[in-house]
Amino acid sequence: MKFLIIIIHLLTFSFATFAKEDFKLKKITDLNNPWGLTFISNEEVLVSDKEGEILLVNIYNVSKKQVKHNLNFKVDGQGGLLEIIKHKDHVYMCYTEDRGSEKTSTSIARASFSKTNLNFKNIFQANPPINSGYHFGCRMVIQDDQYLYASAGERGGGNIAQDFNQHPGSIIRINLDGSIPKDNPKFKGQSDWLPEIYQIGIRNPQGMTLSPFNNKVYISNHGARGGDFFGEGKFAENYGWKIWCWGGTNYSYSKCGEVQEWDKRFTNPLYTWVPSIAVSAVQIYKGLEFKEWNGHILMTSLRDQSLRKLKFINENKVADEQVLFKDKIGRIRDIKIGPRGKIYLLSNGQSALWEMTK
Repeated sequence: MKFLIIIIHLLTFSFATFAKEDFKLKKITDLNNPWGLTFISNEEVLVSDKEGEILLVNIYNVSKKQVKHNLNFKVDGQGGLLEIIKHKDHVYMCYTEDRGSEKTSTSIARASFSKTNLNFKNIFQANPPINSGYHFGCRMVIQDDQYLYASAGERGGGNIAQDFNQHPGSIIRINLDGSIPKDNPKFKGQSDWLPEIYQIGIRNPQGMTLSPFNNKVYISNHGARGGDFFGEGKFAENYGWKIWCWGGTNYSYSKCGEVQEWDKRFTNPLYTWVPSIAVSAVQIYKGLEFKEWNGHILMTSLRDQSLRKLKFINENKVADEQVLFKDKIGRIRDIKIGPRGKIYLLSNGQSALWEMTK
């Protein structure tokens, strides 16, 4: 009976229906290897390219201009120039920094906003630097015009995500200038933790969003062969990687983790995918273009090449997963909601910027 309950649980949390396509997808412009997207006005966006470019794109006249920058980046496996955010008078970049001796780190830099030349200065480095091209994480959100949250993947290091004296495998929280908030876990009961760390036990969180309804931070975590999840970023908590693998296995199909079921040591995700769909960026929709979707989760997928919509019920339960489309634009790397509620997507494979409307 216990085995049957587990199977039913996995089917419930992994099953999706296909939605009726009552929307339009339009390619705005071809790109090289885009990773991050941020609006700077109603008409213009900055796009980060993993290979090292930052582009200024006008979504109406489709003009593209390269923006100069001074980042000491390295294209290293899954790493390069990754997330980009414009907030007020500054631009923030999460990127793979070349730390020398073949080692790199998930790093964050800030520059005063310019459409022509961005002079970045580091405000965070994930330590230690590691010789690995895997799992940089590197999504960011800004909360209350004060705090920057970012994901630092565990770089393929597994249980390094359980070490609160190392950044890989954690969610970090810093002030916008890189200083440390005085109410971070280190100063509120977790004195052994590094001061930037907000939450531990993460594998490769390639999605992060700030809810426009409750102002909470949510993440999407790319599991191994199974164990993708959507969950809340929670103060001083632990998602369990790699003691617990959220129902998945290793890529070799071998057993993953020391425990096979959730226990009270760990944060329980709100929703999981077994087998993995390789979740990437995520948004909680708020806008006029698809007003019937307000409050719903929009989840992108890399391997599955799909965009999915999930109902977010009372901000603590996820249900009614629908595949909005699949195998149309390639691997979907990023999603942002435009100022008018239209949806903008970055894809790899068919590398481009896309607009989704009614």
